[in-house]
Amino acid sequence: MPFRMHFGEDDLLRCRFAISPLWETQEAVRTLNRPKRQGYHPRWLRRIGAAAAELDLTSLWLLMPQRGHTPDWVGPPPIGPAATFEEEIARVRAADPEAALDDMAEALADTPGAAESPRGRALLADPARAVRELADLLETAWHRLIEPDWPRLRDLLEADVSFHSRRLAEVGLGGLLPELDPRFTWDAGTLTVEWKGEHIRELGGQGLVLMPSVFSWPDVVSGFDPPWQPTLAYPARGIGELWAEPSDRTPEALVRILGRGRATVLAALDEPATTTALAHRLSLAPSSVSAHLSALRGAGLLVSRRYGHQVLYERTPLGIALVSGGG
Repeated sequence: MPFRMHFGEDDLLRCRFAISPLWETQEAVRTLNRPKRQGYHPRWLRRIGAAAAELDLTSLWLLMPQRGHTPDWVGPPPIGPAATFEEEIARVRAADPEAALDDMAEALADTPGAAESPRGRALLADPARAVRELADLLETAWHRLIEPDWPRLRDLLEADVSFHSRRLAEVGLGGLLPELDPRFTWDAGTLTVEWKGEHIRELGGQGLVLMPSVFSWPDVVSGFDPPWQPTLAYPARGIGELWAEPSDRTPEALVRILGRGRATVLAALDEPATTTALAHRLSLAPSSVSAHLSALRGAGLLVSRRYGHQVLYERTPLGIALVSGGG
């Protein structure tokens, strides 16, 4: 049964893209408890395995039913296109305990026996304490599971936003939405999402937040009840290459032309990336990566563009042809 969102004229003008480190943290926690989500992330799972084992994530998992409601206040819609984790977790800490109580009760009701379990009863008995403890747990999960890899994750998410922003300009919202995911269809101002239940929402002038996500794959996540802004999270482009090591795939022919360092950087740019993210991914000094990027851009193999506070580099058609020919 579908989930339908009805757009008015004002809503069409208030659609935006956003990236959320808090959302990725929440969805990473969910992924740890759902094997079907783990297919693209074995390297990440091996790397964070020890850190994850030290965390007691039971309370968060209890509020993440296989089907049904997850409390909106735990992972609210992103503030803006590039909010920091610190800004987002502050909103979680500021959640109204009474509203949080209703939200948690709805989520617990979607898992048989959850509300009656010792942990469920504790959450409902003292919602103010639950808000504090769950915010602390999310912050710890961020630092241990996501923050070390955030430059890489952010680059992939920003590349998705950049690509789909260009497509929005080319084909309009009605053309873009079905491209984001095959489960989205658009007809006469109504977005229909293949869903597990029947739900209808009038956007009412709030517009829609479109949010690429790494860890929500293969699911699309939609909803957020009023007063939260309607948000649609979809799997980001390029997840299959996210954890690959680009240096392992540098064509030797390209190395002979450009040298090892520049060839490695050019081959790593399957998706647009920042200097910092490339340095982290390739285990190189940022100054070395910056020098290689400048040389490659000067040779017409890369272009750079600004996204918020970040400068992203991507291959030109010549750079793409050179990497492809080098393989």
